[in-house]
Amino acid sequence: MTYLLSFTIVMIFMLIGEWISAATKAFVPSIFITAVLFAIGFWTILPKNIVAQASYTPQFVGVAMSLLLVQMGSLMNLKELFNQWKAVCIALLGVCGTLIFTLVIGSLFFNWKTVVAAVPPLTGGIVAALLMTNGLKSAGITTLVALPVSMFIMHSMIGYPLTAILLRKEGKRLSIKYHQEKDNPNSDVSKLIRQHKISEDSQKPFLNLPPQFQTPIFIIARVAIVALLANWIGLLLHGVINANVICLIFGVIAHQFGFIETNALDKAKIFNWLMYGLLAYIFAQLSLTTPAIIGKIIIQIVVLILLGISGMFIASFLLAKPFGFSREMAFACSLTALFGFPADFILTTEICRTVAKDSDEEAYLTENILPKMLVGGFATVSVASVIIASIFLKLL
Repeated sequence: MTYLLSFTIVMIFMLIGEWISAATKAFVPSIFITAVLFAIGFWTILPKNIVAQASYTPQFVGVAMSLLLVQMGSLMNLKELFNQWKAVCIALLGVCGTLIFTLVIGSLFFNWKTVVAAVPPLTGGIVAALLMTNGLKSAGITTLVALPVSMFIMHSMIGYPLTAILLRKEGKRLSIKYHQEKDNPNSDVSKLIRQHKISEDSQKPFLNLPPQFQTPIFIIARVAIVALLANWIGLLLHGVINANVICLIFGVIAHQFGFIETNALDKAKIFNWLMYGLLAYIFAQLSLTTPAIIGKIIIQIVVLILLGISGMFIASFLLAKPFGFSREMAFACSLTALFGFPADFILTTEICRTVAKDSDEEAYLTENILPKMLVGGFATVSVASVIIASIFLKLL
């Protein structure tokens, strides 16, 4: 009974978030509303382990993350993946802007150790926050132990709505271009839509097996094989390349060779199940702090977040035109450092779905925005933030 009750509460929080997002046409992102509900719940009556009781354990999340990243790879091709080097550059240079502003200006307001403890989670996800928390404990700096996780929680809450606003502006800009060029068969818009349809229509069942053997479990097994191989290669490389990045790349390659289908997990009817579980686990991190703890360090958090985002904005503003991005798209790429996957995927698909008037327009918006957001998020959260955290641990 307890497990079913916990699961129901988690799902209701997700449902409320999605309904509010739908009612506001994604002006208020679902992920933001759900995060607020979890935060209020943890700070009032929800048990801290409600997400684990709902069956979303670290083991489940490890499986879900790998499978979902292979799935994300199935939405791209190798040429498209390599073409996103501009998004990687903008995202990483945006992180550099954050580092410069927080370290130089932030150290004028706060002591050095406070700034060092707060910056890595500001440039990445929960992994960087936990690395800094453990480092502070080992160094005996108990007064700052709550700062990294609190920073992770607060900057995500700011990052979700800000990124949604930018993506909506980018979506509307692309929508105008779509309607201006869709009837011109030689335009980039028409070519992209044709490529998208050809990619979906040309896919043949793997091994050309009879329909009775092309079952959902056959799809899941193939995705799992790719994810397992990617994680094994990650172990062989001793983490030099993050296993999550390898899962994405292997997903692209497996899709190119026809080993897995486009949107494989969606066709197997388990995509949403895995995505909701992964999100629930991320929201569970909101239980690691309390209003009392945040109240003691709120000034440091707010000032450093504002400095960090200002650094991202200036870097994005300067780099947008040289790299051929709109300023909104460049800034959104930089902001992926505040949350990464799966939030970048959810925010992007929500905006594309609500801005578009039909499936072709949604495909056009998604093809233009999603690869940039995914690759930018991996460059910052999965790679850069872990490196930054490792370096900053030595500065404590």
